[in-house]
Amino acid sequence: MADYASRRTMMVDTQVRPSDVTKFPIIDAMLSVPREEFLPADKSESAYVGENITLAGGRTVLEPRTFAKMLDALMIDPADVVLDLGCGLGYSTAVLAQMAEFVVAVEDDSDRVGEAQQNLSEHGVDNAAVVEGPLHEGAKKSGPYDIIMLQGAAEQVPDTLLDQLKEGGRIAVVFAESALGVVRIGHKLDGAVTWRFAFNAGAPVVDGFAREADFAL
Repeated sequence: MADYASRRTMMVDTQVRPSDVTKFPIIDAMLSVPREEFLPADKSESAYVGENITLAGGRTVLEPRTFAKMLDALMIDPADVVLDLGCGLGYSTAVLAQMAEFVVAVEDDSDRVGEAQQNLSEHGVDNAAVVEGPLHEGAKKSGPYDIIMLQGAAEQVPDTLLDQLKEGGRIAVVFAESALGVVRIGHKLDGAVTWRFAFNAGAPVVDGFAREADFAL
């Protein structure tokens, strides 16, 4: 039987800490959430590899380094309410729920919603809810949010989503630009979101976040 606890410690020691992520709440959450239990059975062996893991329906579990550095840059407070877009089977939501007051996760497939909710319940995560709907529309009813996080990449972020960010709130997105990809953190001040470079990382573009093609006449 695989020793996942040792692999989890190794993931943190070799992928997270060397990336200058040292805040205790992030390290603690990533050490305590069993990543392999939020993946399909045939993917659990690759739970702790240093790369993105592809799930059905175009979902991605971001590589540990990327995910940890995004959490670090967001500066999540224990009183924050978080919108987690594209939670897959619930891993990102489980980690975020350890750091924040409450997490609203969005998935666009009823089976994934059910499985994510079941995984979260089985691991005692009672400060999170998974709702069904298009990711790019967010979850306006439960907003506005202190933090918004997209589990995957975007070419553009719709205003309908940015409108759900509280004044003073932060949003983290991997932008599919250049060969590398760029993570930017958006800060909302005076009603407008200003984006700042955080670090380079890549991920597949999420449905609904591709740039609309320009049609030439």
